[in-house]
Amino acid sequence: MTSKPNILIVYTGGTIGMIKDYKTNALKAFDFSQIVEKIPELQQLSCNIKSISFEKPIDSSNMNTQYYVDIVEIIEDNYLKFDGFVILTGSDTMSYIASAVSFMFENLQKPIIFTGSQLPIGDLRTDAKENLITSIEIASARKNITPVITEVCLYFEYKLYRANRTTKISAEQFEAFTSMNYPPLAESGVHLNFNEHLIKTPTKSLESLVVRKNLVTDVVILKLFPGITKEIVESILNIKNLKGVILETYGSGNAPNESWFLELLKTAVLKKIKIVNVTQCAGGSVILGHYDTSVSLKEIGVISGGDITTESAVAKLMYLLSEKLSTKEFKYYFEKSLRGEITNK
Repeated sequence: MTSKPNILIVYTGGTIGMIKDYKTNALKAFDFSQIVEKIPELQQLSCNIKSISFEKPIDSSNMNTQYYVDIVEIIEDNYLKFDGFVILTGSDTMSYIASAVSFMFENLQKPIIFTGSQLPIGDLRTDAKENLITSIEIASARKNITPVITEVCLYFEYKLYRANRTTKISAEQFEAFTSMNYPPLAESGVHLNFNEHLIKTPTKSLESLVVRKNLVTDVVILKLFPGITKEIVESILNIKNLKGVILETYGSGNAPNESWFLELLKTAVLKKIKIVNVTQCAGGSVILGHYDTSVSLKEIGVISGGDITTESAVAKLMYLLSEKLSTKEFKYYFEKSLRGEITNK
């Protein structure tokens, strides 16, 4: 008989951890050490649950890379004691956080499931309980004593996604996230069904976990729009210490082919600033050279982001910039799938 898996809940902040004081109607932080008493349904799960909370809950809008490191260090410190991790954060920046964490762990052998809610856990119509209960169930799922999930995921409203493929699409609907370019890894209905052929499996099961905590934050997102001026682009590309740019282009990677625009990009590339082309579209992929308006970008040395999300591109850029790669190596690793974040054709 196998022992029950041990699951660690890490509460960093966000709506899911709020409960209403019915005397004052004010929201206050939920004490996650009392989670099983407050949500007795958890006792039906075949696992042991512990929790750790940030000393001061962080609103998702205040998230930064230091908090990413805090999350990663909690998992690292408890990695051998627990069989799975459920990370609770505010949903507004969850795709950014979860994408970053996916790059910060290499050779992950255990599930890390991010979740949250649109309504506080104490609300009558809350989505928090279902999201939390199913996330714990997913983190506990085993097949022949091996975890079903061994990657960083995001669970919300009956669907489990690869975290670095997600984008928040609604501030009001319970179905707040989507993954336009990669199908759900699991769907929760009457049964919890895993799409096992889509789930990433570890290739080096005997190798130990590698944790990467250095993220370079000297990056910027430059979103193109009709009428963008030379002065705007120039001022952004001349930001002091700038090391990387996520260039949000039109359609399949198209941008203006005006000489001033291309010259500014070329100058930035010559200054060793890494420029990554991602599409503004919710779904689909950058295909550099597909149209005439992207041929010049390819010739300059702009890197193709393929079908990566902006959130994941920011995380991958921060991660790879810390690795001291040559220009050729950087392009190779950015355009290659490292954590399942991009579709390699």
